Amino acid sequence: MFLILGHSCSNLFLVFLVFTVTCFSSCWVLYGEQVQGGDGSHKSSTLSSFIYATTVLKPYEWRYISVDLPPWFSSVTIALESNIGVDLKRIGKVSTLPMICFREGSPPLPDVYNTSLTVIDHISNSSFGGSQDLQMVEKCYPMQKSISLMLTNEQIRPGIWYFGLFNGIGPIRTQSKMINRGHSYSFSGNITVEGCTNSAMLGKFCNQTISLLSCLDTYISPESGIANMTPCGGTEESCLDVAGSKVYSLDVVSIAEEIIITALNITFTQSQRSNGAINSSGHSLMCYVRHGTLPQPQLYDYSADINRSPLVIPLPRLGRWYIKILPANLSESTSAIQEMNTTICYSLEWQVLRCPADKAGLNCTTAKYTLQTFLKRTPYVAFESYYLPISGEVSSGSASFPLGPLLSNSSDGHYTWTFFLLDIPDGAAGGNIHVRVASEAKISGEIYARYGGFPSHSNWDYFYANSTSNSNGSMFFKLYDASDKSVSFYIIYARGGTWSFGLRHPISNRHSSTVETTMSISLERCPEKCSSHGACKSVLDSSGLTFYSFCDCDRRNGGFDCSVELVSSSGQMWQSISLIGSNAAALLPAYWALRHKAFAEWVLYTSSGISSGLYHACDLGTWCPLSYHVLQFMDFWLSFMAVVSTFVYLSTIDEVTKRAIHTVVAILTALMAESGPTKSSNIILVVAIGTLALFIGFLIEFFTHHRWISFSTEICLNMLNRWETVKAWIHNFIRSLLKRFRWGFLLAGFTALAMAAISWKLETSQNYWKWHSAWHVSIYTSSFLFLCSKATAVNCENEQPRSENYELARQNSFSGSNERGGR
Repeated sequence: MFLILGHSCSNLFLVFLVFTVTCFSSCWVLYGEQVQGGDGSHKSSTLSSFIYATTVLKPYEWRYISVDLPPWFSSVTIALESNIGVDLKRIGKVSTLPMICFREGSPPLPDVYNTSLTVIDHISNSSFGGSQDLQMVEKCYPMQKSISLMLTNEQIRPGIWYFGLFNGIGPIRTQSKMINRGHSYSFSGNITVEGCTNSAMLGKFCNQTISLLSCLDTYISPESGIANMTPCGGTEESCLDVAGSKVYSLDVVSIAEEIIITALNITFTQSQRSNGAINSSGHSLMCYVRHGTLPQPQLYDYSADINRSPLVIPLPRLGRWYIKILPANLSESTSAIQEMNTTICYSLEWQVLRCPADKAGLNCTTAKYTLQTFLKRTPYVAFESYYLPISGEVSSGSASFPLGPLLSNSSDGHYTWTFFLLDIPDGAAGGNIHVRVASEAKISGEIYARYGGFPSHSNWDYFYANSTSNSNGSMFFKLYDASDKSVSFYIIYARGGTWSFGLRHPISNRHSSTVETTMSISLERCPEKCSSHGACKSVLDSSGLTFYSFCDCDRRNGGFDCSVELVSSSGQMWQSISLIGSNAAALLPAYWALRHKAFAEWVLYTSSGISSGLYHACDLGTWCPLSYHVLQFMDFWLSFMAVVSTFVYLSTIDEVTKRAIHTVVAILTALMAESGPTKSSNIILVVAIGTLALFIGFLIEFFTHHRWISFSTEICLNMLNRWETVKAWIHNFIRSLLKRFRWGFLLAGFTALAMAAISWKLETSQNYWKWHSAWHVSIYTSSFLFLCSKATAVNCENEQPRSENYELARQNSFSGSNERGGR
C-alpha cells in the first residue's frame, strides 16, 4: 500500500514539475514577446549569415561578394577585418590603394572611368542613404583595418548588393604581368542579414505596419477618363490622427505608364481643449512615395499634397513602391497641433495605368515589342545571347533585325517612339548589353535605355543622341562607334531584370522603305571581345551565385576592355632589349667556370641565363616556347641555385660532399620557386642558405684537417700547452682565411649582391623592366666576383704547431754540438 501510494505521489510530483516548467517557459516566452513587441509581430530573425575565411589579395587582385536582401529584410551587418590600415593623411596615388566598393544589382567596376565616386574618407553608416541610385554609380572607400556597418532598409533598398574588394584599381589592374610588385593584404569577415518575421511589418526595428495594396484589374475609377489604357487599382478607407502616419505598399509587376494616387472623401473630426474651430482647408495630407524602401519626409522619390491634387508617378519602375500618408496642419502652429486631437478619415485610391500588350506611351499610340532570347552557340561561354522581336516580320536567322517594319507610325508631333523590352538573367549580372544600329543613310534617331521601366526624353538611365550628346561620360556606359551611319555602345555589367530600350525617331522614317536600318541587341561577356588585346575569362563571385567576366589583357594593354595602351611598340622594344639582353651578364660567371673546369657551375649559369631570357621573352609577348608556369619556375629555381652554388664553390670540400649539399639546396630552392617565387624575402632566404652551405663546408674542412682526439695526453693535461695550441691554431686559421680569398673581389661581390637586393626591392609594376634588368646584371656580376675571389688553396691548416719544449730541445742540441765542436 505504501509502495502504491509512494508511486502515485511520485507521479503527481512529476506532473507538478512538468506543469511548473511549462508555465515558466510560457511566461518567459510571453515576456520575450512583450520585450520584442507585445504580440510578437515586431520581432526580427536572422535570414542569412555568411562567414568568409581569410583571403589574401595580391597586388591588383580583387574579390566580389554578393548579398541578397529580400523585401522584408530589416538590416544587414557587415564586419570585415584586414591587416592593412590606410593613413588618409598620407594618401599618394589612389590607384595603388586597397579599396572597397559598393554597387546595387551588379558588380562594381571602379576603373571603367575616372568618374567613380571615390571618397577619401573612412566608411561609416552615414555613408549610405539618399536618393542616389547605386545601380548607376558606385561608392568606393579606402580599405580600413576594421569595418563595421549596420545598414537598415531605410538606407538601402532590397535586392542583390555587391561588395568589391580591390588591391589597386586602374587600367593596370587587368594588364597581363608575370610578376606584380606591391603589397598583399588579407581580409576576413562575416555578413548577417536580419529580417522581419511578420511580412506586414517593416522598418529598422520591424515596428512599422505595412498595408498591402492589391491591384485589381476589374477596378475602374469613377473619375478616370483615360482612353486606350487598362487600369488596375482599388480603394481603401483609413483614419488616423494628426500626429500619426500610415504606410502602404504597392507592387508593380509589369511595365506601366503611370501610377495615380488620390485621396477622396476626406473628413476631419476634431476635439480641442481651447475654443476655436479648425479650418479643414488648412490641413495637408502629404503623400511620400519611394521605390524599394520606406519613404521619409526628408528622403523620398515623389511627394504631393493629395488633399489638393493627385500624385502622379510617370513611367514607374517595376518592383515594390512604398506610400506614406502623413497629415500636417499648415495653418496652425506646432503647439496648437499638439493641444488638439484631430482624426482624419480618407479614401485612398490608386491606379496603375497600362497599355495593351503591343502598345506603349501615355496615349498608347506607340509600338512596343518584347524581345525573345536566342542563346549563342559559343562553347565554354555562359550567358551569351542575342534578342529578336517576337514578330513574324523578323527572321531568327540573324542576330540583327530590320527596324523599318517595326517603327511606330503615329505621333502627335514630328517624333515618335518605339520600345523594346528584354530580360537579363539574375545570374548574368556580370554581362554586358551590346547595342548596335547600322543604316545605309545618316541615323536620325536617338536611343534611350532604362532599367525596370519605360524611358522617356527626360527619364532615362543611359542614352545616345549623337557623337557629342550621349552618356559616354557616365559610369558603365562605353561608346565604341559614333559615326553618322552606325552606332555601337555597351552597358557594362548590366543588372539582371527587365530592361527597356526606347528608339525616338522622326515619323518620316517609317516610310523610308528604300533605306535599310538594322538594330541588334545582345548580351556579351566581355566588351568588344577585349579589343583583340586579351582573353575573356569568366568566374563566379565569392558566393558562387553570380557569373561575371573580365578581360585578361596582354602585356601592352590594360583597362576593363583592354583598350588602354600601357606600353607603346617602341617601349615594348626597349623593354625587350633591356630584360632579355641583360641576361647576357650570365656569360661572366659561365666563362669563368668553364675556364676553371667547373663544369657543373658552367651548366648552371648558362641554363639560368637562357631560362631567364625565355621567361621574359614570353612575359613581353615575344615568344613563349613553354607555358607560363614552367618558364617562371625554371627562371626562379635556376637563379636561386646559381646564387647558392656560388657560395658552395667558395669552400674547398670534396666533390662527394658538394653533391650532397647541392641535392639539399636543389630541393629547398625548388620548393621556394614553386610556392612563392616573387616574394621579396626570397633574396634574404637564398643568401642565408648559401651562407649556411659555405659555413657547413668550412666546418667539414675544419674537422677533416684538425682532429683534437689525436693530441697527446700530456698536451691535453697541460692547460698552458693547450692554450698555446689553440692560439696557434687560430693564428693559422686566420692566416689561411686571408690567403684563401682575394678580399677586393669578395667585397665587390657583396656590393653587387646588395645592389641586386636593392633593385629587387625597388621594383614596381610600372618600373619593373628597369630595375629587374639591373637585378640581372648585378646578380650575375656578384656571382662572377665571388668566383674570382677564391684564391689557390692554401694548406696552412696542415702545419702543426710546434711545441715550445721541442724548440728548446732543438736550441739545446744546437748549442751542445757547438760546444763540443769548440772543444
